[in-house]
Amino acid sequence: MELEILAPCGSAESLTAAVRCGANAVYLGTKDMNARRGADNFDGESLKNAIEYAHSHGVKVYITLNTLVSDDEMGAAHAIVLEALKCGADAFIVQDLGVAKMMRDCFPTAKLHASTQCSVSTPDGFKALESMGFARAVIPREMSLDEIKEIRRSTDMELEMFVHGALCMCVSGQCYLSGMLGGRSGNRGLCAQPCRLAFSADNSGSCDLSLKDLSLISHIKEIEGTGVISLKIEGRMKRPEYVAAAVTACKKAIDGAYVPDDEAVLKSVFSRSGFTDGYFTGTRADMFGTRQKEDVVAAAGVLKELAHLYDNENPLLPIDMAFTCRKGEPVTLTASALGKTVTVTGATPEKAINKPITAESVTARLEKLGGTQFYAQNVKVELDDGLIVPASGINALRRDAIAKLTASENTDVPCTEHTAKPPREKAAKPYYTARFASAEQIPENHGFKRIFLPIWESDEAFVKHGAGVEVPRGLFGAEARLKSDLAHLKAIGVTKALCGNLGAYKTAQELGFEVYGDFGLNVFNSESAAMFNSPILSYELTLRQAGRINADDIGVIGYGKLPLMLTRNCPVKNRTGCEKCKKHGVLTDRKGYEFKVKCSPYPCVEIYNPLPVYLGDRMDEITTDFIHFYFTDEAKEDIIHLVNMYKNGDKMFDNYTRGLYYRGVK
Repeated sequence: MELEILAPCGSAESLTAAVRCGANAVYLGTKDMNARRGADNFDGESLKNAIEYAHSHGVKVYITLNTLVSDDEMGAAHAIVLEALKCGADAFIVQDLGVAKMMRDCFPTAKLHASTQCSVSTPDGFKALESMGFARAVIPREMSLDEIKEIRRSTDMELEMFVHGALCMCVSGQCYLSGMLGGRSGNRGLCAQPCRLAFSADNSGSCDLSLKDLSLISHIKEIEGTGVISLKIEGRMKRPEYVAAAVTACKKAIDGAYVPDDEAVLKSVFSRSGFTDGYFTGTRADMFGTRQKEDVVAAAGVLKELAHLYDNENPLLPIDMAFTCRKGEPVTLTASALGKTVTVTGATPEKAINKPITAESVTARLEKLGGTQFYAQNVKVELDDGLIVPASGINALRRDAIAKLTASENTDVPCTEHTAKPPREKAAKPYYTARFASAEQIPENHGFKRIFLPIWESDEAFVKHGAGVEVPRGLFGAEARLKSDLAHLKAIGVTKALCGNLGAYKTAQELGFEVYGDFGLNVFNSESAAMFNSPILSYELTLRQAGRINADDIGVIGYGKLPLMLTRNCPVKNRTGCEKCKKHGVLTDRKGYEFKVKCSPYPCVEIYNPLPVYLGDRMDEITTDFIHFYFTDEAKEDIIHLVNMYKNGDKMFDNYTRGLYYRGVK
């Protein structure tokens, strides 16, 4: 299958640049509910025009509906899908599993692509997406070549991967840093990129969460061998010259013509201290970088030249034409392109007095396609001798045929209305559950209905406390190990599993565990809440939003130092090395707050908020069925005291936060 070049379009000019430079598909968002709400984006007439323009050039359009959506917004999401389908959208890139369910129920013809923000990184995870009706999934940027091949073997879904653009430190869909620090959520399309600021592992003011931009264009031939079919370019917030350069570079790489000078141009138009190949090769070398003055000024020398790449239409599409001229009959031109065939009719030819038309002269006239997106591939001419047709008549036939080929078609959209669930009844007094970082923290007679320990805790700890297993969210390349560890725990009597990853949820279910949904599933509405057993809701919801979710047995994290980032590359290891860290890593921001960094035997690292969420004195405002306590570094005595504070409704006088439960996220 031919590789698809998938280009970002945050504006009409970027769309023009992508199409004229040879992209096979573009992805763009409407004004709301897309992960780049800061771009110009498209709506109403501009969306219709964008899709018509792309389709007239044989380019597909994928709509980004890739944010978390609350119950209050589900009707608006339905309206966006309906509008986009009426305009002819080819597919939708979706993060929220509740939105995906709504679309399956209401729009049977809509094609679903799973966003990288679904945070799926294992074969079981991709199988789960496929079973949910997704036709394509975007591979996480954190995966190596071998891991991508493993995914390809596990699913029949189309696979898409990023080959160029910004590289986030955090696993996509698992970053709460921007939301927690400033109320601008990456899961809601308004990430403020605080990770590009100073978060230092050695108190030097270094930017240890800022990665260089990814570029895998030189690896495209290797990628082609994996079975990935779509090469995705990041950058809906970038200028059209960037889009033009990246699309052109990808085309050259596919043709085997990509050279170092092409990479130099890409670096000039936008980079952060150059490029990295990220996780693809498995080496993770030289990945960190920031935007420097020299990176900014380098663009001035290439922008004008890059703009010329899309000044005018480029003849990228083949067209076949058949011209028929018979005595006494109107002339006809049949043209085929864009998967369509049309026929247009002209005047009846006259008898030539001097010089009759010839096949050569007609062909020359039909091949004059300058200023259009077409080039003549095959031209067939059938004519009787001694006839004349004015040149203007042949030109008009050619123009009419192209107009009919590129005209938009009415789209019939099968659709049913979405019925919103009413707000739920307020639960009785919520019960308590907890996760502990270590068995040493667990009090005697703790009173929690369910408790969970990390998968790497000792067998003795699980058995002694009757604990369930908390499964890691970051499972890159670790599914076989996970299955082995879970099978062992099942054999010693562990029956419950807390899973914040779609793949882990499926794996644990198939191994016979009673599986509970953790916060990493980003449950944000009633539709997604109903998909999981006793889910812990996203802590980017307000208490009001959480309380309105209508599903069985739902909970919120009521206490804890919340995980703000899940990373596959340790920022402390990169800056100071593991010897100095001794598993007590800390990042210090520019205000002096310390964010603890915790590694584990599994592939990823957690970065925690400095202050714990505390809601002990607001218990009457929590209307969910249970409250989950997320214990990290607290001593057993502190935990006993904290639980008593919640039971008594005591105020907290030490440093704490209400998280986002009252201010919410944009």
